[in-house]
Amino acid sequence: MEHGILLSGADNIDFMIHGVFKYSFFGHEVWITTTHVCVLIVMLLIIGFAIAANRQMAKAREVPEGFQNVVELIVEKLDAMVDTPMGKAAPKFYNYIGTIFIFILVSNISGLLGLRPPTADYGVTLPPLGVLTFLLIHYNQFKYQKPKEIWEGMCSPLPPWLPIWLPINLISEIAVPISLSLRLFANVLSGTVMMALIYGLLGVIATAWPAALHVYFDLFSGAIQTYVFCMLTMTYIANARGDA
Repeated sequence: MEHGILLSGADNIDFMIHGVFKYSFFGHEVWITTTHVCVLIVMLLIIGFAIAANRQMAKAREVPEGFQNVVELIVEKLDAMVDTPMGKAAPKFYNYIGTIFIFILVSNISGLLGLRPPTADYGVTLPPLGVLTFLLIHYNQFKYQKPKEIWEGMCSPLPPWLPIWLPINLISEIAVPISLSLRLFANVLSGTVMMALIYGLLGVIATAWPAALHVYFDLFSGAIQTYVFCMLTMTYIANARGDA
């Protein structure tokens, strides 16, 4: 692997997974790929926006205008999205849900900037998003439910003294981070692969008109998948808290 990793046998089809540089880690060769670079770019964009927003709100006017309007609109819409499914517990989750919403959305639409969406890599959707959400769900479950209630829920729909359904319910709990991360990953990856095939196979014919497909796969589908991930996250947490 001299210049990068290419997942296709055809030289003209590029799925944008390349090795940027490599280093040795305890005798093992480790590659920094385009996914790492794109994640870094997305994070820098979000951090830059956050710093600019913080400075703007530090000198906020009573009657907002310009950039302050944009910042307040984003915060209000994100908070309103959390209010409905989370109920009275919503303020505790404004920051978390708002953060993952912005990160996933910017990652999904980064294809419009010529980047490979970081969420098209399962290493991005499972560990930081799926697993972290899974831990947050069960943290709230153990915090707000008694052991007896948790046991009854795991034995449901049968009585707690007949735990026949316990293995199935355990599997369904373990499947939560996998299903959340796979849904996001597969939808974003499918759009990335389709656009790579269009550009690779059609060549010069793929001029201008693929922009319409970018709007669908990167913008529309990306926004839908962001909303679905966050809504499912809030639903799971609300159920774990007993608020739903």
